[in-house]
Amino acid sequence: MARKRLRDYGLEAGVLPTGKENAITDVEGVLVGHCTLRQGEEVRTGVTAILPHPGSLFREKLPAAVHVINGYGKTAGLVQVEELGTLESPILLTNTFSVPAVTEGALQYLMERDAGIGEEAGSVNVVVAECNDSYLNDMRGLHVRPEHAREALRRARGGFVEEGSVGAGTGMVCFGWKGGIGTSSRRIPVGGDRYHIGVLVLSNFGKREDFHLLGVPVGRLMEGRPPEKEADGSIIIVAATDLPMDAQQLRRLARRAAFGLARTGSFARHGSGDIAIAFSTGNRIPADPDSGFLTIRRLPEDGELLSLCFQAVAEATEEAIHNSLFAAETTLGKKGRRVEALPAERAVELWKRSADRWMRAD
Repeated sequence: MARKRLRDYGLEAGVLPTGKENAITDVEGVLVGHCTLRQGEEVRTGVTAILPHPGSLFREKLPAAVHVINGYGKTAGLVQVEELGTLESPILLTNTFSVPAVTEGALQYLMERDAGIGEEAGSVNVVVAECNDSYLNDMRGLHVRPEHAREALRRARGGFVEEGSVGAGTGMVCFGWKGGIGTSSRRIPVGGDRYHIGVLVLSNFGKREDFHLLGVPVGRLMEGRPPEKEADGSIIIVAATDLPMDAQQLRRLARRAAFGLARTGSFARHGSGDIAIAFSTGNRIPADPDSGFLTIRRLPEDGELLSLCFQAVAEATEEAIHNSLFAAETTLGKKGRRVEALPAERAVELWKRSADRWMRAD
């Protein structure tokens, strides 16, 4: 039986409206693809690819920014994004030891489509981020190869995004239950137009007692024993918007994703690699501009619009994390280890009991 998302149980994170799919792909042009590896009892891993727009990112770069909530991570490409404020490749997610192979696969994919890369057009900066899935996956086996990154990129589509134990999320554990891929979006009205802020997460962090569901400490109320796994873990948060923002505003947006993460119970443990990457499709930056100047649109710094964006990314991050838990399935993995899916009905029941008490108290 297919797993449900948070809203299928009548629960909502925050108050802002979602986009049509309630996914990062509500930002027009954003595509997501997965390559999932399940082999024998030992391999539970994969690759997830996010294409910010369907054209050549190398030739038409996007404004982007990075916020490191806690830097216990092994990524590729973020230094240049931080320095230049631009994104020129897809964003790929995988396990810790597979960052080199996924980087190679992404390079192959990009070079196949642009003969200038590595020649007269210069080098390309590939962005790859990771979480450690070694509790369920034989990470030492280096099972993810460059062709798996290419496969995830080729499978990238708009619309519906598969969540939970898929792609890079196949072997991830969150709050002691099965975690992985989750996504959500919020709709932002500006005049007569509709814009979106979408978030996709790779969740792999937290102890069970840390888990809060929409303000209720459900993890402490839940029965059962969690797996004997280190709780530090990691999370990668990718935020996209079609609002025209520059790198400075996107950096501010990425910082607010941390508030959505905190609402779920995280406090960024010492060994947790918690990183937010934000980009805007509302500006295109040509690799070969026609003149010596570029025009970049940005939101006004006064007024309520930026604050609304900050609220949107916090709400979407919180809901994306919950969706990663609600959608994930019980998984057997390395050394016979078993990580249970979040018992969603019980979690919702505990939340409703607490909500009823709050209402009676009022």
